Amino acid sequence: MTRLVNNLALVAFFAAADQIVKLLVVRTMALGEAIEILPFLALLHARNEGIAFSMLDGFHDTGLAVISGLVLAFVVWLWWNTAPERKLTHVGFALIAGGAIGNLIDRVNLGYVVDYILFHTPVWSFAVFNLADSFITIGAALILIDEFLVARRPKGAGRGETGRDETGAPDKV
Repeated sequence: MTRLVNNLALVAFFAAADQIVKLLVVRTMALGEAIEILPFLALLHARNEGIAFSMLDGFHDTGLAVISGLVLAFVVWLWWNTAPERKLTHVGFALIAGGAIGNLIDRVNLGYVVDYILFHTPVWSFAVFNLADSFITIGAALILIDEFLVARRPKGAGRGETGRDETGAPDKV
């Protein structure tokens, strides 16, 4: 039960952080207004009527909300079926769920998602995104790191044992 409460608290924290920043952007910046932070970074109040970096732009907002809800349900199912000792993966799923909920709140209430982070150069710019998108991306990266780097380490590798012989081949069991 404690694990569930802790996970739900993380999700709520990430979704709330996303919503607070979006509220600040909407209340303090006009749509389309840009504030240069660094030569390559700006705050730009934008509306994303698509999904994931404006893909499916123009698709009906109810359809996108349903797709988002189904993806979120699948992520929760994966999370629920992940071993408790996979802590990094659990944090990754919390980030993904919190970000997805943050964007879903926008989509259901507004019909679009508020975006505001723009990386750019004088000749190139990346898609405008938000904190929720960052949470989703970082969460996915943490899951991949856990899956391919942390979880695959031989037992005892963190204590000076490599699980490999002097040639670098895996130890025989």
